[in-house]
Amino acid sequence: MSQFMNRKEDIVMEAIDGALRASGGSLSRLDGYPHIRAVVRADWDKSRVALVSGGGSGHEPAHVGFVGKGMLTAAVCGDVFASPSVDAVLAAILAVTGRAGCLLIVKNYTGDRLNFGLAAERARAFGLKVSIVIVDDDISLPDLPQARGVAGTLFVHKIAGALAEQGATLDQVAAAAERVIRGTRSIAMSLDTCTVPGSPKEIRIPPGMAELGLGIHGEAGVEQIPFENAARAIEVMAAKLAPAMGDGPHVALLNNLGGATVLEMSVLANELLCSSISDKVRFLVGPATMMTSLDMRGFSVSVYPAGSGDIAALQSPVSLPAWPGCHAVAAPHVIALPDGLTPIRPIPSSHPATAAFLRRCCEVLIEAEADLNALDAKSGDGDTGSTLAGAARALIGAMDRLPLADHTQLYRAIGLELSQTMGGSSGVLLAIFFAAAGDAASSGMSMRDALRAGLERMQEIGGAQLGDRTMIDALQPALDALGEGFDAAARAARRGADHTATLEKSNAGRASYLSADQLRGHSDPGAEAVARLFERMAG
Repeated sequence: MSQFMNRKEDIVMEAIDGALRASGGSLSRLDGYPHIRAVVRADWDKSRVALVSGGGSGHEPAHVGFVGKGMLTAAVCGDVFASPSVDAVLAAILAVTGRAGCLLIVKNYTGDRLNFGLAAERARAFGLKVSIVIVDDDISLPDLPQARGVAGTLFVHKIAGALAEQGATLDQVAAAAERVIRGTRSIAMSLDTCTVPGSPKEIRIPPGMAELGLGIHGEAGVEQIPFENAARAIEVMAAKLAPAMGDGPHVALLNNLGGATVLEMSVLANELLCSSISDKVRFLVGPATMMTSLDMRGFSVSVYPAGSGDIAALQSPVSLPAWPGCHAVAAPHVIALPDGLTPIRPIPSSHPATAAFLRRCCEVLIEAEADLNALDAKSGDGDTGSTLAGAARALIGAMDRLPLADHTQLYRAIGLELSQTMGGSSGVLLAIFFAAAGDAASSGMSMRDALRAGLERMQEIGGAQLGDRTMIDALQPALDALGEGFDAAARAARRGADHTATLEKSNAGRASYLSADQLRGHSDPGAEAVARLFERMAG
């Protein structure tokens, strides 16, 4: 897999320098590349307790992204997934520690414990006050003698950082950090493994499976389970977290492990806040990318029983873009639609033949979903089938609300339904088509003429014409031939749809951005959908 890097040997140093150049002068680094890679606060005056953390790189924005007022004083970076050296940690300690002392926040991995621990001993030999806390929040492997430190570490960074910023002593800051560690529990899930720069990707998680409890270095989890959906993924994790949670209010941290989209993370946030542990989760940090495992397509959930003092510390402002803030959980607040936008529903009426006809049309689009998506992927964004199938399912669900016995009102009702349930430009255009057809039918036009009037209005507003490689290329010939019956209309629609595969230029839609080579030989998915509809009508 290609990655945006120069040489793998330089990726950590160049990433650090990129962070420094983009920090607005708030960050500095110690000299000593490549052996010493330590980032420190540029404004640090050693007047308060220093907080030093770090570990292997590949977890960005942790840990450099959390260096700043109210959080870390310094972050020490090793190679990807490798602990920094003893000298690098010692250099950071010596650079930031004053009379108030220094707290090392270390995740529970052997290399980190050894290197940070030895560096602390050497720093104490210099006469410095240095304390260490070990974060072990991972609950996925219950039989492991020493649990791993994962994203729950961020609770420690923020709460200890707020106390240090307020002038608390080293003992006070260390005690608070220990208390947070004792209460924090985390677990992760991923659909794929990460890709280490310069190394082949490990293929460990089969399609259709999810791995539960894997570590932030890509270590295998406790088990692989069938992946069903986001709701089930959250419930599995909630079931693991629940026994470790007390009865009091908790704060949850929803962390993107690197490869999940913002859209997915928002869905996961909704599921978490509706899950079996939602009654205990009163505050949420995220969803955000905070402690990653490179590009791992997964997420983690951390929970902590925070009291009012801890919540205040978590909510204290910091000027660090990587920290998303801690917010109270609230139910969605819904505001009524403005006057004039609340839809006026027609009076429902029954007509079995019309209902059966509409249902057959909808079934065609639902059955064609995968085919149309595959076709659209060659010239668009691959969602035409899903868009049409989604609208068809919604229309089936609305069948009892439709004026089936009044075709004039039915056209308008279908247009209204599509405008609300069908996304993208196609939904708007088809809503215009049916609304205009309803208006034409109300003036006494025949079904064929009313549909042609709807087509003309759709072309007028949408701008597409015959030959522009859109659904018009099948719909217009079909309506022109409809006077001769459905068989003739179906043949005309099929010829039009197939003809789009020969057109090497599109003048509308996303396909207009593509070259002739990309379009040649592939029918327009909208035209194909129209052809299949008319073929079902004829059959």
